[in-house]
Amino acid sequence: MPVDVGAVVNAINDKTEDFEGMEVPVDVTIDEDTGDFEIEVGKPPIAALIKDEIGLESGSGEPNLNKVADMDFSTACKLARMKDTDLLAMDLRGAVKEVIGSAQSMGITVDGKDAYDVQQEIDAGEYDEELEQEEGLE
Repeated sequence: MPVDVGAVVNAINDKTEDFEGMEVPVDVTIDEDTGDFEIEVGKPPIAALIKDEIGLESGSGEPNLNKVADMDFSTACKLARMKDTDLLAMDLRGAVKEVIGSAQSMGITVDGKDAYDVQQEIDAGEYDEELEQEEGLE
C-alpha cells in the first residue's frame, strides 16, 4: 500500500515543532502492507541543546584557543538531566562531566573557567554540594 508522504512530513513537523531550529533525530517506521507509519522523535544532540540554552549560534572553530561563551554550572546540570537516558554516565556527576566535555569541545567555559578545569574540580569534590542539590531536584 502506498505511503502518504505528505502525511508523514506533516506528522514529523508537528512532533518536532518544539525543537525549531535544532537538529533532532527522527525515526520513521512504515508498515508496507497497510501504509501506516509511526514517528519517534529523539532528543537533540547535546551540542544543539547547549547552543540553544545559552543562545549561541555556533561553537568555536578553535575551542582550545578561542572561547566563545560561558555556561553556568547549573545549566550543565539541567542539560545533563534532560539527556540522562542518552548519556553513558551512571549518575548525575558523570552526566554533568559529559555535558561539560561537550562544552569544552565547543569553546565554552563553565562559570568563567576552562571546562577541563571544572571537570577536575568535580572529581576533587569541589562541586559536591551543588550536585547534591541538583540530585534532589530529580
